[in-house]
Amino acid sequence: MPHLYVKRREFLQAGVATGIAAFAPPVLGVARTHYDPAAKFDLTISELEYRRTAKGRSLMARIYQPMGQGPFPVVLDLHGGAWNAKDRHAEQPFDRALAEAGALVVAVDLTLAPEAPYPACVQDASYALRWLRARAKDWKGDASRIGLFGSSSGGHIAELLALRPNDARYNAIAFGGGPVSPDYVMMRSPISNTFARFQTAEANKVDSMIRNNQTFFVPWDSIHEANPQEILDRKEKVTLKSFLIMQGALDTNMLPAIQTKFVEAYRAAGGSCDYTVFDGCEHEWVSKPGPQTTRAHEMAKAFIARHVNA
Repeated sequence: MPHLYVKRREFLQAGVATGIAAFAPPVLGVARTHYDPAAKFDLTISELEYRRTAKGRSLMARIYQPMGQGPFPVVLDLHGGAWNAKDRHAEQPFDRALAEAGALVVAVDLTLAPEAPYPACVQDASYALRWLRARAKDWKGDASRIGLFGSSSGGHIAELLALRPNDARYNAIAFGGGPVSPDYVMMRSPISNTFARFQTAEANKVDSMIRNNQTFFVPWDSIHEANPQEILDRKEKVTLKSFLIMQGALDTNMLPAIQTKFVEAYRAAGGSCDYTVFDGCEHEWVSKPGPQTTRAHEMAKAFIARHVNA
């Protein structure tokens, strides 16, 4: 038996040394989920409806499936757009980068504020999380742990799901299996302080952003009730998941100083948060190819690997 253990250890070490994903032998025929940020997979991309809004609009899911044996770690992408715009295509380059390293990435449409205000899109995201946990195996995904990736307002939604996984309002759309909490959360420029972001728009006279907030936060006081910073400041009972926040240093939308204050409050509450400010980058820097975008991709992939391979 010791001899077999040594051989197994040598195999694993050899795999790491050569950059090849090293898998432990299957236990009772069940393969072990592993994520290698350096891996390269071809993808199959497909789409299907995952639910319909109250007004009958189809909400679509875009599935980035690695072509391999799996099982693959699973990431749900929640798009940005100031709660009023964009769809599942918004973060295609980022989704593709994560999937090409061997993650099953599913990007979903969300209800937009002109259709229904807060918390409609949060309810969509909660439903999508439960739906994906039930369906991930169809695309060789390991549903035992699911990460979230949220950009801008999608990051705000991700924070609410992570902080309040048992909120009856967020879980109001029925789906079997009960509430589901994300296992880890990755975000690009999340709106971690909704009211401070509105004040920034007012100070800079950004009329479109002022309207976006007024359309989404109905009644207006919900801008405080659904404010992650204020949730922590009020010392609500929350669930603390491992966060990754990537923030542009030149962001005039979600100011770095405001984001930093949220990170400090999250850590003070006992939460784990990896936080990096990207020099020379604006709010949506990852929409363009470049060294800082590649750096963000690699940072997110390393974060997935840390949680999946532990």
